[in-house]
Formats: sequence, C-alpha cells, structure tokens
Amino acid sequence: MLIIGLTGGIATGKSTAGRVFEARGVPVVDADAIAHKVLEPGGVSYRLVVQHFGAAILQAGSLAIDRAKLGGIIFNDSEKRQLLNRCTHPYVRRRILGEVLKCYVRGHAVCVVDVPLLFESGLDAICGKTAVVACSDEQQIARLLARSNGALTRQEAEARIASQMPLKDKMRRASRVLDNSGAVADLERQIHALLDDWTPSLLRTLAALLAPVGIVVSLPFARSSAYGLGALCACTAWALGSLVGV
Repeated sequence: MLIIGLTGGIATGKSTAGRVFEARGVPVVDADAIAHKVLEPGGVSYRLVVQHFGAAILQAGSLAIDRAKLGGIIFNDSEKRQLLNRCTHPYVRRRILGEVLKCYVRGHAVCVVDVPLLFESGLDAICGKTAVVACSDEQQIARLLARSNGALTRQEAEARIASQMPLKDKMRRASRVLDNSGAVADLERQIHALLDDWTPSLLRTLAALLAPVGIVVSLPFARSSAYGLGALCACTAWALGSLVGV
C-alpha cells in the first residue's frame, strides 16, 4: 500500500485537497481530527495538557479544552508550543499508525495521511510519497483571516503562519507540490493526475499482502521440526511483498 503524506501551510487548502482524495475513494487519515479526539476529557493527553497549562484553558462551565485559548498561548511562545507537542504527538502518532494499519488490512492500494506537521514530526518517514498544498503568501494570509471571521488580526495571522515550518522548505522536501492558488477545479485536476501516476497496480497491491500472509502461514510450523521451513516461508513472502508490492 502506498502511503501519501499530505501537508501544507495553515489555510493553504490542505483540507480541500483531503476531500478531493476522499471523493476518489482514497481513505484519508486526518491528524487534526485525531488530535481533537486525544484532547477530549479523560484521556492521557488531556490530563497532561491541563496539568501543564492550567484550568484557564478550559471552556467556561465545562471540562473541555478551549482550543482558541490554547492556540493563543502556543502560537506566541515556541517553548509552550513544543510542550504541547510533547503532550500530544506520541498519542496522535500512535492513532495515526493504527488507522494506516486498518487501511492496509482492508486492502487499499493508497492511503493518505493528512498531517499539518508532517515533516516536523518525522511522519514523512512512513510515507512512500509526500504532497504539499501551496499558495502565495498573500493568499494564505487572506484565507486565514477570512476563516477566522474577524477573530484574528493580520499580525496574529502572520504570527500563526510564521510559527510553522516555512512553506518553501516543505515544497523543497515534497515529492509533489499541489498549487492551490487558483480554482478548486485546478486542484482537483492536479490530484487526479497525482493518483493516476502514483496508484499501485492491483498486482502490486496484492503482492504487498504476501508479507503478513507469509507470517500467518508459517505459524503452524513454529513449534514443529519444520520450524526452519516456516521461517523461510515468512521471510520469502515478506521479501517478495516488499520488493514487488510496496
């Protein structure tokens, strides 16, 4: 299965790109959605965040974290931003890998991992290809201001953009850049072309499943005199699946 890492800058249109992938039948693992879940009351990440940032970040009359308050803190303080990452990233990463595994078991040829901090978190290491959604600096600022419905000033919007890895650095590291400076239809055409180029054939997808099948087939031999044969089956299947299917 090909894992495509999808990323971009804040307000460059990454979520729009994710919806285009889903419309093509490609499963998308959304790191932002997972991050919301790990910060729900009762979880380990939730307890760590409240412990380090205090009850002042909670919504009035509720145990839920006020993400706007928390965002206002971390976007203006790199040390606190790193602290929040330490409280959440290990748990988000674990769930992402679990969702990717589900896609693999279900036999999908392609899976998209939508991660804002793809390169910063090192999750690009699990991706066969990476795609960055990009637009001009002015478009990015304008879209972020429009999305905030007046909650952010231009200075605050620029600070949030500056808190991330520069978009140009992400573009240099990407396998492909998706230009989202025009109409959505233009972005759709780019994504369709990307999938046409990158989607593995059915043969490669089936071959990739040889690895776990080989492990399962070898299990009956594990406690018998034919253990060596079982191990050989597993190793051979794994090698073939990796070389042909991935």
